[in-house]
Amino acid sequence: MAPASTLLRAAAPAPHAHTSFSSHNAPTSSSNRITITNTNPITSTSSTPLHRIQTIAKHMALPQTTSFPAEVVPQAPEDPLFGLARAFKADPSPQKVDLGIGAYRDENAKPWVLPVVRKADEIIRNDHEANHEYLPIAGLASLTSKAAELVVGASAPAIAGGRVASIQTISGTGACHLGGLFLSRFYNPYGDASKKPTVYLSNPTWANHNQIFSNLGFPIAQYPYFDQKTKGLDIVGMKKALSDAPERSIILLHACAHNPTGVDPTPAQWREIAEIMAAKGHFPFFDTAYQGFASGDLDRDASAIRLFVELGFELVVAQSFAKNFGLYGERAGCFHFVAAPSSDAASVTTRVASQLTLLQRSEISNPPIYGAKVASIVLNDPALFAEWKENLRTMSGRIIDMRKALRAKLEELGTPGPWNHITDQIGMFSFTGLSENQVAKLREEFHVYMTKNGRISMAGLNTKNVDYFARAVDKVVREVQ
Repeated sequence: MAPASTLLRAAAPAPHAHTSFSSHNAPTSSSNRITITNTNPITSTSSTPLHRIQTIAKHMALPQTTSFPAEVVPQAPEDPLFGLARAFKADPSPQKVDLGIGAYRDENAKPWVLPVVRKADEIIRNDHEANHEYLPIAGLASLTSKAAELVVGASAPAIAGGRVASIQTISGTGACHLGGLFLSRFYNPYGDASKKPTVYLSNPTWANHNQIFSNLGFPIAQYPYFDQKTKGLDIVGMKKALSDAPERSIILLHACAHNPTGVDPTPAQWREIAEIMAAKGHFPFFDTAYQGFASGDLDRDASAIRLFVELGFELVVAQSFAKNFGLYGERAGCFHFVAAPSSDAASVTTRVASQLTLLQRSEISNPPIYGAKVASIVLNDPALFAEWKENLRTMSGRIIDMRKALRAKLEELGTPGPWNHITDQIGMFSFTGLSENQVAKLREEFHVYMTKNGRISMAGLNTKNVDYFARAVDKVVREVQ
């Protein structure tokens, strides 16, 4: 800032604070004389030097208030899952058990890099032509084409007929967002752009679903899903809600290994659900994050999606490779649009693909390359693909073993139950039925970390801690409601 003497000189009044001048062509009478009076407080002769300096400083000062006060931008709560992980890491107890994080762990409670992924890594490292150039906006074509076949089926008429548009995304979360963004722009079932269709989510569902679709301006509703009494599917409540929903609503469906409950419809129930949705003209939005990881069988875990495609639905699929490839941090995924069979289906698919590309350009421009390369190498090499399926069976098999071990121990202890739902459910998660108070007691007394709704990640259990966890549950169930 300039010294005070300079400010004083700058602030000094002009020599003629009251000035008169006349037009060259007009007489200098008082009626034609223009008078300019200086009323600027900074240069007013009535201002003191100190006042002038203070006024200048006030004009030069930065704003003293923010545009984002607390009533406008309140402090957001910590994400519950990441908060849980942080608390677990900070716990010094040698007996602590992490059943919160949705990531696979091996028998030693460590992250497991799939052997087939290590081989793909090696192939990439030894490829002297590899570079870090941008991918196309739609992503790595050798990945997206195989990813579509994985979901719909390599021999599906939808593939052969050019009815599938695929684009690489930031894992499953990015796929859900891009799909929701596309529908918010272009799905107008009521002929009124101001009236968005309702997105129906299962109760409960993955917490991020609600936030993703709410942020895109969709009205959100729920359909019953988990039966608290049976710890299974509330198929009656679900079907009624789908029947009662306004026509052409968007129904988000978990393709397999439902998160957080681990409860999936049977093949017969999926067909009943499809029949209701067809009758109501609902739009299916599938989220598939556990294909091959749930049952160990890629085809079985995609059967619900394939059923809907075979029945002629127009639908979308959000696909993640985080769980089934262990590529959590690489954020590899795809979004697929499947057109219904029709004479102009190929044209519809091409137009949709063009708009998805346009939306992606403004969102992330280009998707990340490394995880896409890893998955692409495996999916396009028959030997590696076969090895990947074996890796999937290893992961799903260990989780199934832990389900059996936990149920057996709880029943051996005579823990008030029943506990058959532990083995009836499938995939990474199990909805135990434990209450929020019981969950809190498990954490406080036994250093067991799990979400407050009673969901546990079965991958966090192993032969070293399953008995400890079962005994802890037994004690807490008997003492706390």
